[in-house]
Amino acid sequence: MAAYDIRVIGDPVLRQEAKLITDIDGKLVRLVEDMVETMYAAPGIGLAAPQVGVQKRLFVWDIGMGPLAIVNPEIIESDGEWTFEEGCLSIPGLSWEVVRPKLVHIVGRDLDGNEISIEADELEARCFQHEMDHLDGTLLTERLDDDTRKAALKTIRDLRLGQSAPAAPAGLSLPEKKELRLP
Repeated sequence: MAAYDIRVIGDPVLRQEAKLITDIDGKLVRLVEDMVETMYAAPGIGLAAPQVGVQKRLFVWDIGMGPLAIVNPEIIESDGEWTFEEGCLSIPGLSWEVVRPKLVHIVGRDLDGNEISIEADELEARCFQHEMDHLDGTLLTERLDDDTRKAALKTIRDLRLGQSAPAAPAGLSLPEKKELRLP
């Protein structure tokens, strides 16, 4: 069973900007462990703290090499363009083609307080950008063009009213559950 319930679209916590983390302590490490458990149970490849109702600048991810966490992340560089079908654990069962930069350079801290710097491309870069959006109070629907956004919001409203069932999200193969590792 997941440690947390994932907040879904409509929850005001998803629209708030997360706060910088000033202390990396045992409570934060436990939060990360619980977030990883929740991410795997969903199942997903990334989870930001606001998605579990915690307004801290932190996210976890696993694109197949084991779970990782980053504290107070910042994307300092991006390049290129990559279109890919993207879903969100806070908008379950739905996904859309979204254009984002193909490459990103992200910096932050690990759970020992050490500076980390990661250059990522394609899926990992997309995951970082998606989770950073959550830390800034931005949802995936805001990355859609106007017509697609209107259709998406209508679909979400209809689902809330129980008028139709969502299709399964386009196939990403999700990583197996693994122990948390630090970059």
